[in-house]
Amino acid sequence: MRVAILSSGGKDSSAAIWWAKCKGWEVTHLVTVTISGEDSMTFQIPGTHLVEYQSELCNCSWLQVISSGIEDIEMLELQNALCSLEIDGLVSGALRSDYQKNRIERMCENLSIHSFTPIWHQNVRNHMFELIDNGFEIMITSVSCDGLSDGWLGKTLDYESLLELESLSQKYRFNFDGEGGEYETLVISGPHMNGRLRIESEKIWDGKRGHLEITPI
Repeated sequence: MRVAILSSGGKDSSAAIWWAKCKGWEVTHLVTVTISGEDSMTFQIPGTHLVEYQSELCNCSWLQVISSGIEDIEMLELQNALCSLEIDGLVSGALRSDYQKNRIERMCENLSIHSFTPIWHQNVRNHMFELIDNGFEIMITSVSCDGLSDGWLGKTLDYESLLELESLSQKYRFNFDGEGGEYETLVISGPHMNGRLRIESEKIWDGKRGHLEITPI
């Protein structure tokens, strides 16, 4: 099976890469949708340029797809880019968004390839802690909800910080897994990578929300 992985560089798409590798499949490409506009209903925006460097550590190619982020166009832009790949399927890290999963499945049907969503509807708490158990080094790169201060920017998740994040999610009623965009992540290293990303970062904070400006070194 030859597959591409739809990857933003974060924890869920990285789990999808590892799943495909554990299946013994050939991962030919990491595919990243880079949004040129201000927002997207489907794809992560901050930090996605770093997938290029993750792909090198995953021993595969990187395909960047520039998209407007316009709802009715962005999936067609991705579909047109995937037409050039000789793959049997596309693997994504969709966890709970029916909107995202359905759009990807329809696109794959148009391309006559399989759509795989290996972490779909996993138990959220188990998923988060199993990532740490299995050696994923996960950095928080943006925060945008009540309860998450600038102190979370650049924090690498471990058991202690996960418990704190879980407690805050219950107190302030946001998604523990960040599925609603409450925070975004970047995977620095993991079992799917041969090595570790080396980066520098600067915090950008407006008093309520913020993100990291990240540069590879």
